[in-house]
This record gives sequence, structure tokens and C-alpha cells, in this order.
Amino acid sequence: MNPSTDSLLYALVARGTDVLAEYIMPGISGNFSQVTRVLLSRIDLSQERATYELDGYLFHYFISKNITYLCMGDQAFGNFAPFEFLDDIRVRFSTTYGASASTAIAYSLNSEFSNVLQARMKFFNKARVNNSKIAAVQHELSLARNVMVENIDRVLERGDRIELLVDKSEQLDASALQFRKRATKLKRSMWCKNVKTISLMIVVVLAILYIILSLSCGGPSLSHCT
Repeated sequence: MNPSTDSLLYALVARGTDVLAEYIMPGISGNFSQVTRVLLSRIDLSQERATYELDGYLFHYFISKNITYLCMGDQAFGNFAPFEFLDDIRVRFSTTYGASASTAIAYSLNSEFSNVLQARMKFFNKARVNNSKIAAVQHELSLARNVMVENIDRVLERGDRIELLVDKSEQLDASALQFRKRATKLKRSMWCKNVKTISLMIVVVLAILYIILSLSCGGPSLSHCT
């Protein structure tokens, strides 16, 4: 089945940076899995829920009892349904695993709970299609008061700024080198041009003097002046 352009595409349950279970919609590919790993390491644990935007997709997360529930969806899918999905997953996950989730190792629950993520994702994607547009808009306006949507670049900006600074410094060094080369070449060109101009002026002056002497001394042989 090809995923809708208005749907949830990816979901995971994690403790800190350890992903316990995840599910990716069939037919979806990309580096969003890596992006979420970075996001898990940078999110503010004191902020219970938030939404981040990247290239037309929204990453929503909800934290409860040190467990992070995260999903990614098309921007057109909005905010309300994803958080309803995450809350639904939270209830099912905590009911199934309880305190044992606090000691579970990475992906130890994936074989079981990825099926739950799959089933609930399909349910919410279908329910979202069936919802009226008016109800969806009302939900979006209501939730917007409580959830701030930020660009994911703000979460990753420290590393990006370092990289950008490195890139910019390299560009400046290269530009400076090119400028010095152009300046040296221009300096040489100007020097050659000045030498040619001075030489031409000397030749012209000597020619004028010769003409004057020729007129005064009886011709080109300067016979009257010898």
C-alpha cells in the first residue's frame, strides 16, 4: 500500500536515546531514523511535548515517566491526531510493560510492540481521512495554544553552527588566497603596463628632440650642428 501524503509515517518508543521499538510505513525511505536519534539526544526532557518541523515533515514527541513516544508525519497531517496517536501508544505501552520498560535494552521490545505501532498508525491514518475538515481545524487551533512548533534546526543548531563556522572559515581562507593571487597578478600587470608607458614616452620625447634638432641643424644628418 502506498502511504498517503497526509499521514503518519514513522513512530518509535524510546528511553533516553535507546530505541525500544519502532515502525516505518512500507514504501517510506530516508534518513529520518537518523534524524530522530539526534533529536532524542537533544530534546529538552523538561518539556513534556513538542513538535519540530523539517523539510515539510513534523516530528512530534511526548514524554511520560522517562519514556519518549515520538512520531513523524506529513505537515498536512497537523498536530492534533499525532498527539492523540502518541497518547494512545503511551497507554498501551505502559499497560503492557509497566516498570519493566525502565530496564529494557535497545530494541528488546521491538518484535512485539512494533506490531502495535503498525496497527495503531494504520488506525489513526484512516481515522484522520474520515475526520471532517472543520473538526480538524478546530482541533489544530485548540492544540496550538499548548504545543509550540519549532524548526528542528534550533535543536541541532549548536553542531550546525560549528560546521557552518568551519565551512565559512575555509571559504574565507580560500577567498583570501584567491584575492592575494589576483592582487599579485594585477600588480605585475600594472607594473608591466607602467614600464611600457614610460618606455613609449621616452621614445616619443627622443623622437621629438630629434625632429627639432633636424630642423635646426640642416636635416637628418645634423650637418650644421657638427
